[in-house]
Amino acid sequence: MGGFRELVLWQRAKALAVKIYTITRHGRFDTDFGLKDQIRRAAVSVPSNIAEGDERGTNKDAVRFFYIAKGSLAELQTQLEIAHEIGYFDEGILLDLEQECKTIGRMLGSLIKARSAVH
Repeated sequence: MGGFRELVLWQRAKALAVKIYTITRHGRFDTDFGLKDQIRRAAVSVPSNIAEGDERGTNKDAVRFFYIAKGSLAELQTQLEIAHEIGYFDEGILLDLEQECKTIGRMLGSLIKARSAVH
């Protein structure tokens, strides 16, 4: 149990969630509780679903949770773009977060492929 902590993918996704919490702690997010909450929920959902999937008894179950994590990642990317476009943070922050989301997305895709191939 707890082997998910060894996954570099989980480590990166968790670090991204922590970064999101830090970025949304102050500034314009102080008064926009709705968007802040949605961004944080999506960010936390990614490593949470990776962990839950990795702890499942079958690869079929695991892959289902990895796909949920992938969906949450897309949700997070959408919300980050909206936050940037309404002026909540600058383009440099958006580009940094987008790059990390893309990397995590590729890693998730590889994990899904690998765990789907195992019978």
